[in-house]
Amino acid sequence: MQQNKLFLKGTNAHNIVVFNTVLWSCSFAILLFLFSGSSLPAKIDYIYTASFIFTLVVPVSLNLYWLLPKYLKKEKYGLFGILFVIHLIVFAQINPWLFNVLVNTFFKDYFFISYHNTIEIYFIFSVFFILTALIKLAENWVYLNQLENKTLKIQNQHIENQLYYLKGQINPHFLFNSLNVLYSLAIDEKKEVTQAILQLSDILRYVIYDINADKITIKKEIELLHNYIEFEKNRHVNDSTIKFKYKVDEDLEIYPMLLLPLLENSFKHGLKSGIKNPYIDVKLTAKNKKIDFVISNNFKESTNDHSKEEHGIGLKNIQENLAIIYPDQHLFSIENTETIFTVKLTLDLEK
Repeated sequence: MQQNKLFLKGTNAHNIVVFNTVLWSCSFAILLFLFSGSSLPAKIDYIYTASFIFTLVVPVSLNLYWLLPKYLKKEKYGLFGILFVIHLIVFAQINPWLFNVLVNTFFKDYFFISYHNTIEIYFIFSVFFILTALIKLAENWVYLNQLENKTLKIQNQHIENQLYYLKGQINPHFLFNSLNVLYSLAIDEKKEVTQAILQLSDILRYVIYDINADKITIKKEIELLHNYIEFEKNRHVNDSTIKFKYKVDEDLEIYPMLLLPLLENSFKHGLKSGIKNPYIDVKLTAKNKKIDFVISNNFKESTNDHSKEEHGIGLKNIQENLAIIYPDQHLFSIENTETIFTVKLTLDLEK
């Protein structure tokens, strides 16, 4: 996010030279056409128009670069309105005097008669003040819209990078544990090794291919959890109880590999913690555009600081993942007693 702030500060929103060159060139052409009437512009028309434009530059610039940013953009609308009217009256009143001083100083060989009365001058000043302000605000809006799109692209890229990093932390860890299971079965020459290889094949197919999808059906996620539980049962723990109950009324789609880390966490820090009669109780329901996932397990408090640190990092990664993918659509809670650890996750996919 700090990178985005630097990006916002480091980009120039308004090129004064280009903006004013285009603005006053167009204004000169329009006023020249209006002042000269139906006839072709004469030299005196060019001089008159240029002199009149000069009397507009200062008040218009003050309006654009002082009144707008200092009051209007800061939402001081009442004060802006008062100062706008005062600003208009003052410069409209001094326009005839300033115009005469200008032409009498630089164009003494010409005799000018003002084309406009007081009401017309007020009208011209009002039109210029309002139109230039609208043009400036429109330019700012276009710039901010472009900047917002660029910022969103940067944020999305940042999120993608972070998710890739979080996935990268999950997959090697999972694969390492799985290979240990197969190794232990092969050493003991158990017949379950064939079934375990098939289960691992299904799991890895999901991890390698389906994980790259934006969304996956909850039924596929349940299949993954079921395969993982059956695979882990090969690492037999005496007197262990593992229950997995689920009820799916609608096949909702969720982000892949979202639930497996929670299940992994229960096996690693619960079933294999050395506690007597270990159990894992998993419940999942999907209905009314909402998914509820609850895992409870008993555990034995570890005295190994490294194990505690890994446990904390794993849950932190899960929470970061949820904050990125479902920022306003999830509830994640942890209940930790002396011997029972419960994690509850609710996804509201209707929001």
